[in-house]
Amino acid sequence: MKRFVIKISYDGTNFFGWQIQKQGRTVQQEIEKILSEIAKQEVKIIGSGRTDSGVHALGQYAHFDFPVQMNTQQIHSALNMKLPKDIIIKKVFIVEDDFHARYDARKRIYKYYLTRNVSPFNRFHKTFLPKTKLRENVIKSCLPFFMGEHDFTSFSKFNPDVPNHICEIKKFNLEVDGDDLIFTISATRFLHNMVRRIIGTILNISNSNLDPKIIDELFTAKTPEHKLIETAPAKGLYLFDVKYPIGLNEKITK
Repeated sequence: MKRFVIKISYDGTNFFGWQIQKQGRTVQQEIEKILSEIAKQEVKIIGSGRTDSGVHALGQYAHFDFPVQMNTQQIHSALNMKLPKDIIIKKVFIVEDDFHARYDARKRIYKYYLTRNVSPFNRFHKTFLPKTKLRENVIKSCLPFFMGEHDFTSFSKFNPDVPNHICEIKKFNLEVDGDDLIFTISATRFLHNMVRRIIGTILNISNSNLDPKIIDELFTAKTPEHKLIETAPAKGLYLFDVKYPIGLNEKITK
């Protein structure tokens, strides 16, 4: 039995996130259903990480062991033919048997899209921000405070199963593209709601015209209950890519 990895893109608007739940449609559920239909037996997949309800992905990864003699192109075509249109399989790889999409991941990259353009095409995929509430200089001044290793307790949703709240932000920048503001943030790991709470808090600081130095106080406080901590809408967030130790392509079995 061979182990495969799929690179997945999906519109999260009508999903209750990545992970299978008791109620609600999820991305993992849809892919497992089709793989199991093809294999005529149950097939489970393991993703590189979870995305919440309404969050999108351009580069999610998942691995699975497949009992059917099919090559990567056949699996790729079969999945895209049968999956709903809000999920696209971008690539299929054969990998080593010990490859793990979650535990082998070393860096995850997210993008968050804000827009100053009111458009019916943006309503599910970008977060609208009125120009009167946008202070680019303040927003950019906030970014360096998040760089490096910190305890992100204040910027995450409480989860008793995750005692370690230390994460290292490797990259955090802002690109202005016409009416759009695009945040790119990468880290060794992310906590539940972490990116959305970072963005929401930065926007609160910008709207209040506060000194970005207050971010240091938020880290020290170690509480998500601070009045400045706010969770930005899910629709602006995208899992952009996941990086592995020596590169996924180099782990393909020839």
